[in-house]
Amino acid sequence: MSKSWMVRAERDGRLFDAFKEESAVAIGWNEVGDLSNVKTRKAISDLVTATWPETKLQSVAMVAGQLHRFVNEIDVGDMVVTYNPSRRVYMIGEIAGPYRYDTLVDPEDAQVRPVHWQGEVSRDLLSVESRNSLGAISTLFRISNDVAAELKKAMVSGQPVKPEAVATTDATEDDLFKSMESRAHEFIKDKVNALAWDDMQELVAGLLRSLGYKTRVSDAGPDRGKDIVASPDGFGFESPRIVVEVKHRKGTMGAPDVRSFLGGRHPQDKGLYVSTGGFTREARYEAERANIPLALMDLDDLVKSLLEQYGKLDLEAQQLVPLKRIFVPAWT
Repeated sequence: MSKSWMVRAERDGRLFDAFKEESAVAIGWNEVGDLSNVKTRKAISDLVTATWPETKLQSVAMVAGQLHRFVNEIDVGDMVVTYNPSRRVYMIGEIAGPYRYDTLVDPEDAQVRPVHWQGEVSRDLLSVESRNSLGAISTLFRISNDVAAELKKAMVSGQPVKPEAVATTDATEDDLFKSMESRAHEFIKDKVNALAWDDMQELVAGLLRSLGYKTRVSDAGPDRGKDIVASPDGFGFESPRIVVEVKHRKGTMGAPDVRSFLGGRHPQDKGLYVSTGGFTREARYEAERANIPLALMDLDDLVKSLLEQYGKLDLEAQQLVPLKRIFVPAWT
């Protein structure tokens, strides 16, 4: 299934006309050089670090992520959108070829993908929700299927897709901010769910450290029912001793999984079972009747706790899920 992407023509849209004339989109960071044969995010990250050794880890991750997407994740046939803020129009096209390193579009933006442009859409034709979704400030980001469909429909019809696309009332603005919060939560869940299994363990460990515990994370291999041990001293000698199992998979955990976890616990232990695939009703019942205090944490619970504690997370944990705090008007 094809994907849809926003590639900004710089913040002020200065490259919009060049994108159109050269039938291409382009991004910068030229100094890393030609990435045609660089196929992994880690390799690109190493190049970014070598090029700008003083750059903070979070910035390195951001740059490497966008370059990797542009070079290796965008496919021929994917939908691409760019924006002209002075005209308030979106230009819509289709990726027409592979990545190349070329200064034809702009000397400062040599990471290039060829595009077949298909048409333009006025921002006023889009719903409030879609306008908000397309307003992210990143140079490159993925567009949801719903927003992509709305853009295509508006391009074909030339008419507003939804009645609220033109006039925004207080009620629709209130709904918008609630939608922003909901979308942000879901996007963060997506990002957390995309972590590798070992990074998921480190994220849970980081969350526990933000609560004042010291943690020990098990190495890969048989762990006898525990992935993390958290305690005040870091060795598990001082109470409370929290034993954590992390299951990062699609399937739900059932009652036998919970019983297996409980089987190796000491009477003084506290248990935390994290499953990004969720738990069956029977598993939750098993946890309620456990002989030690046991908390079950699914993906939604994990993200809620992550947001509550984000400001207290150490740098290593924050790097796994980089977030930025924003403020919106409060409605009374």
